[in-house]
Amino acid sequence: MAIYAASDDGLIPAKTSTIAVAPFRIESVDILRGAVMILMALDHTRDFLGVTSVSPTDMARTTTALFFTRWITHFCAPVFFLLTGTGAYLSLKRKSKRQLSRFLFTRGLWLIFLEWTLFRCLGFQFNFDYHLTILNVLWALGWAMIVLSVLVRLPLSVTTAFGLIVIAGHNLLDSIQSSNPVWSILHSPNFILETPQHSVFVAYPLIPWVGVTAVGYSLGQIYAWTWQRRKSFLLRAGLGSAAAFVILRSINVYGDPAPWTMQKSTLFTALSFLNTSKYPPSLLYLLMTLGPALVFLWAIDGGTPRLLRPVLVFGKVPMFYFLLHIPLIHLIAVVVCYARYRHVHWMFESPSVSQFPITPPPGWGFSLPVVYMFWVCVVIALYPLCRWFAALKRRRSDAWLSYF
Repeated sequence: MAIYAASDDGLIPAKTSTIAVAPFRIESVDILRGAVMILMALDHTRDFLGVTSVSPTDMARTTTALFFTRWITHFCAPVFFLLTGTGAYLSLKRKSKRQLSRFLFTRGLWLIFLEWTLFRCLGFQFNFDYHLTILNVLWALGWAMIVLSVLVRLPLSVTTAFGLIVIAGHNLLDSIQSSNPVWSILHSPNFILETPQHSVFVAYPLIPWVGVTAVGYSLGQIYAWTWQRRKSFLLRAGLGSAAAFVILRSINVYGDPAPWTMQKSTLFTALSFLNTSKYPPSLLYLLMTLGPALVFLWAIDGGTPRLLRPVLVFGKVPMFYFLLHIPLIHLIAVVVCYARYRHVHWMFESPSVSQFPITPPPGWGFSLPVVYMFWVCVVIALYPLCRWFAALKRRRSDAWLSYF
């Protein structure tokens, strides 16, 4: 069969062989995706093993190290949603739009199912009581894919316009105060069910994330451009987004429901400037994170630095990694809790949003250096499993593998 290789102008025929080849991939996209997956584990390690009594974004109590430990992980969700859309567009190299639409719809339903079951019961919470259920990132990602399954059938210009309008304009809705469940699902984090027996809280409203995924789909088209044109676009778009963040944040009028304020020092005033809203992600939050992400894509578009090549492994199997890393971190917390207290019931209890994903035992929580140590151990432990699964996906083309 004919093998195709990447070039500055797209795909060109390479050597003829009878060996099956893996689907065409963009290494820079996988590198960026892998990097944010690694950072994601840092945030979740802090959730389970860190001191959670102090919010990293509370300017009155946080420290610089704690703030930036949280801030650097802000890049994870926006980049993950953006590249989900980009990956969908790139899959058109081997799928028709009809096939892609069907795949996105079914995979979206699958992710929503995983959120309610595996991710909830065997990931964050380690219980099956359904007393508290938080609709988290997989919920929003699943719905974003379902919406994208419709958008891919429209002209690309319409999808692009839709995504940009949603991102730029959704903060106009901030003044609407409503506890209506539909509104909570779309824009304002809140309970959509709250009874003494069962509660369901929406942490990831859909509107902004759907827009980011649509823009990511539009971004995929640049990988059919020449190398020079693509590099120029990524740099201009990235720097332009970062500049727009600085300008709009300085004006302090629109783009985030929480304006920055003068603090006790110049440093903490700068932290307040960077402290944008994630739930839901504001326009400024998205400009602050996606701008540097595009610059990163520009920087590595010419080739993967040797130091970053292991990151490719995680970027090729992001969902597999995602579904493993939280149970592993939670399990480590259980083991550490038993070693320290000889009891572990706290690790299986999440009765309220303030006691999620675990109920911290008395005196629970390690310093940041220890949290970082646990984080590194988690990433190292998952590397061989992810490498095995990436090799499995490369060797086989079973349909079920595409859902992980």
